[in-house]
Amino acid sequence: MAAAKQQRLKELVQKLNEASKAYYQEDREIISNREYDRLYEELQELEAETGTVLSQSPTMQVGYEAVEELPKETHESPMLSLDKTKDVEALKDFIGDQQTLLSWKLDGLTIVLTYDGGILEKAVTRGNGTVGEVITNNAKVFGNLPLRIPYTGRLVLRGEAVITYPDFEEINRQIAQADARYKNPRNLCSGSVRQLNNEITARRNVRFYAFSLVSAQQVDFHNSRREQMEWLKAQGFDVVEYRMVDKENLDEAMEYFSGAVGGNILPSDGLVALYDDIAYGEALGNTTKFPRNSFAFKWADEVRETTLEQIEWSPSRTGLINPIAVFTPVELEGTTVSRASVHNVSILKEMGLAVGDRITVYKANMIIPQIAENLTPSPDVSIPESCPACGEKTAVRQEKDVETLYCPNPKCPAKQIKSFTLFVSRDALNIDGLSEATLEKFIGAGFLHDFGDIFALATHKEAIVEMEGLGEKSCEKLLAGIEKARRTTLPRVLYSLGIPGIGLANAKLICSHFQGDLEKIQHASAEELSQIDGVGPVLAGNIEEYFSDAENGKRLEHLLGYLLLEEAGERQEQKLAGRTFVITGSLSHFANRGALREVIEAKGGKVTGSVTAKTSYLINNDVASNSAKNKKARELGIPILSEEEFLALAGE
Repeated sequence: MAAAKQQRLKELVQKLNEASKAYYQEDREIISNREYDRLYEELQELEAETGTVLSQSPTMQVGYEAVEELPKETHESPMLSLDKTKDVEALKDFIGDQQTLLSWKLDGLTIVLTYDGGILEKAVTRGNGTVGEVITNNAKVFGNLPLRIPYTGRLVLRGEAVITYPDFEEINRQIAQADARYKNPRNLCSGSVRQLNNEITARRNVRFYAFSLVSAQQVDFHNSRREQMEWLKAQGFDVVEYRMVDKENLDEAMEYFSGAVGGNILPSDGLVALYDDIAYGEALGNTTKFPRNSFAFKWADEVRETTLEQIEWSPSRTGLINPIAVFTPVELEGTTVSRASVHNVSILKEMGLAVGDRITVYKANMIIPQIAENLTPSPDVSIPESCPACGEKTAVRQEKDVETLYCPNPKCPAKQIKSFTLFVSRDALNIDGLSEATLEKFIGAGFLHDFGDIFALATHKEAIVEMEGLGEKSCEKLLAGIEKARRTTLPRVLYSLGIPGIGLANAKLICSHFQGDLEKIQHASAEELSQIDGVGPVLAGNIEEYFSDAENGKRLEHLLGYLLLEEAGERQEQKLAGRTFVITGSLSHFANRGALREVIEAKGGKVTGSVTAKTSYLINNDVASNSAKNKKARELGIPILSEEEFLALAGE
C-alpha cells in the first residue's frame, strides 16, 4: 500500500506539472480547471499522509538562488572506488554463496545526501572520495528528489545524479556550436550539478537514484541491503533498478541487463554487485583501494570486422563538416549497425581511413558505434575540397592540435537549418516527418538548397529510403505529408519565410490589408507597411529589406511554383478592430484557444496572454471565478465575457 501511494504521488506531480506547462507556456489545456484542482487536492492529501514532498511538487515553491562558491567538505567515511571485471566467471566467484543485489552502475555524479527531522539538510559530491563539494542548493531542484520524507531521524544515503539520454540530446540540440556541445550525459550532469546558480541546474532536469544507505538512526533493516532499498523507496526516493541474484541465477539476470542496455534512458557503464548480508559485507572490510562487499562488472565490448565503404561528410549549422564512416552492416549487441562518427579530420588521418579498408567496430557502453581499429591503414586520406551542401570551397582549420573541416560560406544551406525548421513547423507549412535531424541529413546529402527543394524530395526517394532512421514506410509518409502541405494559405507562406518579427498573426494582418495580393506585399514600401495596425517601422523595414533582395525573390518564385494557394475568402467585417482580448479557462463552443484566436483575428481583433490596462475584454466561461486573471480584470474594470457573450459581440 505504501509503495502504491508513493507511486501515485509521483504520477500526480508529473501530471500536474505537465498541465501547468501546457496552460501557462503553450496556451493549451490538457485537463480542465476542475480536474486540476481535484488532482491538486489529492496530491496535498497524499503528501500529508505519506510525509513525502518531491522537489518538483506544485505545492512546493523552491526558489532559485545563486552562490559565490561551492564550499568543500570532508566525508564522514571515505568513498572508495570499486574493483571491477569484464569476466562473468569472476563475478560468479565474487558472489559465491551470498545473496547479492545486482544493479545498474549509473554513469553520472555520485552524491551523498543527509536528512534530519525529515528535511534535506545537505548534499555533497563524491569529489576525490575524501573531500567533496556542498551542492545542497542544486540538489533541491533535482527533478525527482524528496525535499521532505516521513522518517524524522538522521539519514545518510548515497546515489547517482544523472541526466537521461533524451534530455541530453534535447539540450545538445539547443546548442548551435557543434564543438560546444556536450560529449556525453556524464559531462553535462557534472557541470549541471556543480552550477553556482541552481536555476541552470533545474533547467537541465537532473535526476537522483539512490544506490546505498549509509545510516538511518534506530531503523532495523534485518541485516538486509534489499530491505534498505525498499525502505528508501517507501520514503519517496527513486532507487537504482536491481535484481536479487546468486551464482545459480546470475546468467539469467545478466541476460536481462544486457538486453535492457539499448533501451535504458539512464546512462550506465556496467553493473554493481553488492552483498545483501550487511554484517557479512562490513566484516570483510576494505583493501587500500576497494571495499570488499561490492564489485563492478564492465561490459566486454563485442567487436566485429567489416569493410569501410564510404566516408560521408556531414555539414552542420556551425560550418563544421564532420566525417562519418559508412561500413558493410554488422550485428553488434543485438542490432545491425553500418555507421560510426569519426568526429574530426585529425582522427581520420590518425587512423588512416580510406574506402576499402578493413576495420573493426564496437559499441561504446553497448550503445554508441565506434571504430576500434583500422587493420589496413592508408598513407593518404581524402578530404573533400567542396562543401556537399553548397559546393563552396572548404577549409581545414586547426585548434588545439585538432584539425576540422569547415565551410566558410555564410549562405550555406546547412547553416540555415533553423530557417528550414521554421518553414516546416505547425504554423507555417506544417509538414509532418521533417524533424530538424532529418532536415540536416537531407541538407548534408545535397538534396535541399532552398525551401522549394522540399517539394522535389520525391526525386531522391531511392536514396532517402536507404538513409539511417528512415526506410520505405517513413519515406512514403513523409512524401504524403509534403504533398498535403502544397495546398496552403498566403499568411502561412509569408510566416514560413522567416522574415524577422513576422509571426502568423501579423502575417494574417498584412495579407488581409493587401487583400491577399502577394505582388503588392512584395513591392510595398516600409512607409506603406507601417501604416498597417500592428506593423511598426522596424517590422516594416524588415519586410521591405527581405523582398528587395533579388535572391530572396528567386527562392520565393521557386517555392510558389510548387504551391497551391487557397483563395482568400471574402474579407470578414472587422467588428473587433481595435479591441484586445485575453482568453483563459476551458472552452465549449471552440475546439481550443487557437480556434477562438483565429475568429478574433479574422474580425480585426488582437489576442494577448496577460490582462493589462490595454485589454478590452477577458474571455472566461467561469465569469464568477476568483482566478488571478479574473481578479486583475475586475481591478481594472475590464469586462469578463463568456463564450456566448463573445459570440454575440462578434456577430457570430
